[in-house]
Formats: sequence, structure tokens, C-alpha cells
Amino acid sequence: MKRSSFLALVISSALGFQSFAADAPKPLRVLLLAGGCCHDYKAQKDILKKGIEERANVVVEIIWASKTEQKDGVTITVNDGGTKPALPIYGNAEYAKGFDVVIHDECSAGITDPAIIAGVLKPHQDGIPGVNLHCAMHCYRFGDFGKPLAPGAENGHWYEYLGLHSTGHGPQEPIAITFTAKDSPIVKGFADWTTIKEELYNNIQILTGKELAKGKQTAKGKDTETVVAWTNEYGPKKTRVFSTTIGHNNATVEDSRYLDLVTRGLLWSTGKLNDDGTPAKGYGPGGK
Repeated sequence: MKRSSFLALVISSALGFQSFAADAPKPLRVLLLAGGCCHDYKAQKDILKKGIEERANVVVEIIWASKTEQKDGVTITVNDGGTKPALPIYGNAEYAKGFDVVIHDECSAGITDPAIIAGVLKPHQDGIPGVNLHCAMHCYRFGDFGKPLAPGAENGHWYEYLGLHSTGHGPQEPIAITFTAKDSPIVKGFADWTTIKEELYNNIQILTGKELAKGKQTAKGKDTETVVAWTNEYGPKKTRVFSTTIGHNNATVEDSRYLDLVTRGLLWSTGKLNDDGTPAKGYGPGGK
């Protein structure tokens, strides 16, 4: 082969590779918020990051509300165990700028300032999708929230975003999960399963949420069944929102079935999930 022909081939191949690289989808930027009382966020934030990044072409960036304490003369970082975790997003309505989706995994039941709550909701009102896990359902509430709220009630804005109103849970006992929306790409092909001992969240009102799965729990001889996974379209921009109340204990969060559900919910919320439940081209593991 002549030198000129060889150089032309090398240049052509390089340009072709550059074109392919330019066309390859960039990873979704995911903001994971974690912290607050009652859960092992120190471990769970990393479990979620690893599990989701293994299942989809995403980069998960974490904001974790933590604190330090002394143990045997050594400073260690531990969970912020309060209901008002010091998340730096509070007071900053632009906290999600540059991200494709926000995962709310915080437990901020003591954050009651309407102005702060409005700031947390602002990115989702502007169209940034949301994924909400477990205790996120019991955040950003105040006043008499234990009963059904009138549409537009000031203390119900977070519930409007979620599409479902929950206020509490029963004891930790196994939950039998039944996927009810068989045609939804989020749960298509999933087999029903029973968790370890977990918390079943109540349903005060199902607002605009669309049910994906129910959970049934037997405690003290009584059966209780509620919606445990659903989708919602929020606000005038019909922002996509996925939520599940499952996920209290580490063993559940690291369960492959749980991580599959959360990852599919995230991909659906960003419009990157095919109708058959597979990631859209370029958004599967390793960019496949």
C-alpha cells in the first residue's frame, strides 16, 4: 500500500471514530439527595449509585447530609440523624441545574418552611424529572397533613408532585409485591416478589398517580394492602415522576429486583426507556 493511501485510510478511520463518539449519547446526569433520620444513608447512597450506574448509562452525583462525631479519638463521618438534614439545596431553587433527573432519597419530615419547599419543587415544576424513594414520601409537609387535603392546599404541594398522599407506616414485616400495571415498560416482565421485613406506607389519597404495584403486609393478624410504586405527571409541563415507598433496609435497597425497578423508573422519567422495558439505545449498561 502506498504511503499516501495508508495515511488516507488512517485519517478516514480517525474521522469515522470521532463521528461515532460525537453521536454516542452522553450519560444521564443524576443528582441523588440523601440524608436525614431513620435510615442508613451512608451505605444506601453508595448502593444506589453503584447499582444504577451498572444498569444504565448514567453518572450519579451524590449530595449527602452528614455530620461528624468522635469515636475513640478519631473523627468519623456518619448519618445526619435528624428530620432537618442540612442539605445544601435548601434555599437554592437552581440546585438541579445541569442535571437530567433528581432522585429524592432524603428524610426531611421536619422541613416545613413553605419557601424552602417551593425551592425544592421548582426544578420539577420547570420540567426536570424526579424519582422518589421511601422516606421521600414523608418529607416537606406541615399543618394538618394527616387527613385528605383539598386541591391546591398550601401544605399539600409535595403530595401533588408525588401524585399520592402518604403519612406513615406500620411495623416492619415482609411485603408481598404484586405488579399490577403489566403493560407499563417500568414493570413489564417483572415477577411478583416478597421483601424481607420492610415498612408498608399508607395511602391517604391517591391523587394523580398511576399505580404500578401494590404491596400486601400481614401484621398482628391483619392484612393491609396499599400502592407501593406509581408514576405521575406533575405540573403544567407534565414532568415525569416515578416513586416507590419500598426501600427501608439495606438488604432491600441492594436487592437486584429493587435496583431494576428504580433504574427503569429513572429511565422512564427521562424518556430513555423502550416500550419493552429495555433502555433506549445508548442508555443501557456501558452505553449500549
